[in-house]
Amino acid sequence: MSTRVRLRLFVLVLSTLAVAAVARKERRNVLFIMADDLRTSLGCYGDSVVKSPNIDQLASKSQVFLNAYVQQAVCAPSRTSMLTSRRPDTTRLYDFNSYWRVHSGNYTTLPQYFKSKGYFTTSVGKVFHPGIASNHSDDYPYSWSIPAYHPASFRFEKEKMCKGEDGKLYANLLCAVNVTEQPGGTLPDMESTDEAVRLLKKLANDSVPFFMAVGFHKPHIPFRIPQEYLSLYPIDQMTLAPDPDVPKLLPPVAYNPWMDVRKRDDVQKLNISFPYGPIPKDFQVRIRQHYYAAVSYMDTQVGRLLSTLDDLGLADNTIVVFTSDHGWSLGEHGEWAKYSNFDVSTRVPLIFYVPGVTTFHDWMGKSTFPFIDILAQSKYSFHNAKVRKNVVELVDVFPTVSCMAGLRAPKSCSDVSFQEELCTEGDNLAYTFQHRERGENEEAISFSQYPRPADAPQVNSDLPDLKDIKIMGYSLRSWDYRYTLWLGFNPKTFQVNVSDVHAGELYMLADDPGQDNNIYSDIDHRVMMKKMAGLPHTLSLQMRMKLQLLYLTAGMKMNRENT
Repeated sequence: MSTRVRLRLFVLVLSTLAVAAVARKERRNVLFIMADDLRTSLGCYGDSVVKSPNIDQLASKSQVFLNAYVQQAVCAPSRTSMLTSRRPDTTRLYDFNSYWRVHSGNYTTLPQYFKSKGYFTTSVGKVFHPGIASNHSDDYPYSWSIPAYHPASFRFEKEKMCKGEDGKLYANLLCAVNVTEQPGGTLPDMESTDEAVRLLKKLANDSVPFFMAVGFHKPHIPFRIPQEYLSLYPIDQMTLAPDPDVPKLLPPVAYNPWMDVRKRDDVQKLNISFPYGPIPKDFQVRIRQHYYAAVSYMDTQVGRLLSTLDDLGLADNTIVVFTSDHGWSLGEHGEWAKYSNFDVSTRVPLIFYVPGVTTFHDWMGKSTFPFIDILAQSKYSFHNAKVRKNVVELVDVFPTVSCMAGLRAPKSCSDVSFQEELCTEGDNLAYTFQHRERGENEEAISFSQYPRPADAPQVNSDLPDLKDIKIMGYSLRSWDYRYTLWLGFNPKTFQVNVSDVHAGELYMLADDPGQDNNIYSDIDHRVMMKKMAGLPHTLSLQMRMKLQLLYLTAGMKMNRENT
């Protein structure tokens, strides 16, 4: 081999290594997809009723966190908490009526962080909760490079758009429609998908990495969805919730009287007694049918979005995150909607697709995310690529997405972090993508909370204004237990009184996965309370409750062993 040839080969090798090094340092794009009011009613989470093939296909090439929990089961507080990686007690947002930057602290958001690192950031649909909670601007220009997009047809969601049997229009809960008869011949999530597709095509050949957040409105009520999706769920095949009655030992303060559902025209006609009166069983089944149909409709929009990402050649360098702001009760515990600390309200999907990590490029040229038309293709089957069973939280999303995209994850917040603009109250889960899960982690917990105005259900129990909050329900979810304390709360000082216990809940998940049998009152709390009295006052509420749970469950284990 001549010297000239050797030199050319050497130069070629050097250039190849240089390209590889650049590729390793190249920052990945992020497509952040958020559903609204979506519980874990997805095929990839083991739901045998729902038809969600496009999300299931995403899960088959992703890491799926099976036990991810929100910090408060209502839209604005949850979204603000996740996107700032701060808990509601730090954002001090428990309702819809304040903007965290002026109310508590000028906290850096997830998209703002990416923007500061040179990313083009854009929001489509419902990402931040619109209105006061995001300064009537979706936090633009802090978080986004261009103003956020909202579908024009969304304004009709709160108007009378649902045709009744008499031919008149109503503001119903159940609202399957002929889309061609709707204003503009479209619906909000269809419009959002169209806009997101347009933006992806525009960004595909741009040298600047992007962070695109797409928020779908469904399955949020009203169930204004294309009527053809109901055909996927024949009414005679739908069933009631497995536990449709209010648990006997449920503290009244814990109950959610689902006022937003009661206000709908079709529900008002049922003359349901307040607060516990059950919805007639035939109507319960129809609600469940419409919820599942709304999930399938939303799944179709996700499929359109992912197939576009794939067709544009972006699937190999774009992280996809799919999640929801909270769950939704479908009759469990006699409840509907969110507004509680139960798993059905706090547990959400959390799916991470990371090219080159959770899946690898198909050199045979097969599509990564081919669109699946759920109305035309009835049979499909996917298996999750990787699953994590241990408990995680939505405050973990910010540091994890940052790290997986190639940015430095924010540092952990100090105990009091109101003056810290950039830090996280969650955990960086990046390590979970490289290591197998070694069984249950009893130390892993989620910490959720929900405010109440009174000990008994009243018309503002679901969503009290800050000034009316008198009690805060703090809830720990571990592998084995859900432990909740309803504690006195001062809305003027934002202080919780750990000695003012209004009620408690404790559920053993191994025997009671539906959380129907509250055993809190079965336990002698005296020994535990003596131990708690000796703890320093500066100890965080999370750590205090975690220690309480350890004491309580240790006593239960000893009693079982003695018997």
